Amino acid sequence: MSLILEKVRVVMGSFSLEADAVFTGRITGISGPSGAGKTTLLETIAGLRKPVSGRILLQHEVLTDEPSQRMIPPHRRSIGYVPQDLALFPHLNARENLRFGQPAVLRPGMPDLETVIRVLELQDLLDRPVGKLSGGDRQRVALGRALVSGPRLLLLDEPLTGLDPALRDRIVPLLFRIRDQCRVPILYVSHDAGEVAALCDEVATIRAGRVEFGGPALGG
Repeated sequence: MSLILEKVRVVMGSFSLEADAVFTGRITGISGPSGAGKTTLLETIAGLRKPVSGRILLQHEVLTDEPSQRMIPPHRRSIGYVPQDLALFPHLNARENLRFGQPAVLRPGMPDLETVIRVLELQDLLDRPVGKLSGGDRQRVALGRALVSGPRLLLLDEPLTGLDPALRDRIVPLLFRIRDQCRVPILYVSHDAGEVAALCDEVATIRAGRVEFGGPALGG
């Protein structure tokens, strides 16, 4: 992965986020306390928030460039985003949620629907309504929908929060399979620094709205 945040600044009322970093890891962890700006960072990379200054480049493509007013819309960024609330459609079953993110034409190297179902072990869930899925199952379906869109980058916001230890133990190996089999780099947000160190290749910390790149993870 090559994700460059060049003097990016986002202002939301009295809060501001500043980021000036280069991320190259297969799984890059972003840690920090609640309210530090972790979700704001993901939303800005995804194109859901417009910075007041700076540039964002993914794989050398300029996604956001405030000086020239370039702002590629979210649906054209090829970025998969799984927010904390998962944003699944409650009136659709698991299969229909997966297909909602599926493009009409697959780009070369994109994982197809069957590959995503196999990697995330979703075969037995496809016909179940979202309301009858467990928390861990909903998490896997949300991951699958993001992957089916063929992302160049996957943004995960607190993906293990609220899951019991057994479900967490099932999700973690799937994250590594996404990284290795689907070859999709991940930006992984968590307030748990230990979780980030164990799962990620490189880490950054957000303190009071400022992104501080920390380098390789000790557990990566």
